[in-house]
Amino acid sequence: MKKSNEAVRISRYISEFLKDYAPNFLTHSDNTLRSYKDALTLYILFLEYEKISPGDLNRHCFERNYIEKWIKWLRSVRKCCPDTCNVRLGSLRVFLEFIGTRDIELIYLYLESKGIKLQKCVKKKVNGLSRKAVTEILKAPNISTKTGKRDLVFLTVLYATAGRLDEVRSIKISHLHLDAEKPYLTLIGKGQKMRTAYLLPRVVAHIRVYLKEIHISAIDPEAYLFFSCVGGIYVKLTEPALDKRIKLHAKKAHEKCNAVPLNTHAHQFRHAKASHWIEDGLNIVQVSFLLGHEQLETTMKYLDITTEEKIKALATLESETEKSVNKKWRVKNNSLSDFCGLKR
Repeated sequence: MKKSNEAVRISRYISEFLKDYAPNFLTHSDNTLRSYKDALTLYILFLEYEKISPGDLNRHCFERNYIEKWIKWLRSVRKCCPDTCNVRLGSLRVFLEFIGTRDIELIYLYLESKGIKLQKCVKKKVNGLSRKAVTEILKAPNISTKTGKRDLVFLTVLYATAGRLDEVRSIKISHLHLDAEKPYLTLIGKGQKMRTAYLLPRVVAHIRVYLKEIHISAIDPEAYLFFSCVGGIYVKLTEPALDKRIKLHAKKAHEKCNAVPLNTHAHQFRHAKASHWIEDGLNIVQVSFLLGHEQLETTMKYLDITTEEKIKALATLESETEKSVNKKWRVKNNSLSDFCGLKR
């Protein structure tokens, strides 16, 4: 096979992987799709750094020695941390596995990549929030404003369900089941996996008031619960926008309670809720199910606990919400990045 033909084929594989295969057969997560694209963009950028031109692109550019040099480049030139390098390597492996299914002669690239060891990482422990800290944050929003009312409901649901940020921001009206015998909402997690989150009466009360005052017009089942004021009810709020709101309320709450971190982020509510479930009587198996973890080991690592811990029966957490309901990468024209369609 001529190099030019192989280069065209690889470029076509990249386009097919990013635009068709990954979004239709691997994931519906925007973040994961972005991770795949970022990894491939960085890899092609590295090949440009190695003076690989479009005509020189071939299978050998994806062999183990190049990938290992790429990881070193990520660490030294891009200043990526070990965790980031591992994520990039994982995304590249998924792509190499894909092209192996398209051309059996290329399957060796994926097998070689599996032999590359991951970078050693320092385990980062997620610091949750104490009950007092959660209470103070829930008191922070100004419920005399529409934004404040929305923020209160958002924070309440975030903690009450232990949902991931994207799961909560993706809740649609159709996902709410407030009139059920045991009110609940449906969360759609990683890989479009659905799980049920039961709601306590006070959380239901918050949501009902929010729906009545914020979703004023006829409620559309396809509307997002937390929608963009600019984009409308069919556009969900962005993660940066919600993170900014969380930190704003955390700053206000910190003035009254030092236990509230100034850099509070959404995942701390999930970790806090899981810890509080354990404290209040749920066993590790139940918590794992509520968090949507496939493996029990994941939950144990997540909470830094062991199977020897014996827990009491489920306790009601009705008092948890006492608040009343009143980089730019520059690439030259005709570069390898342009050739592979990976301009950002």
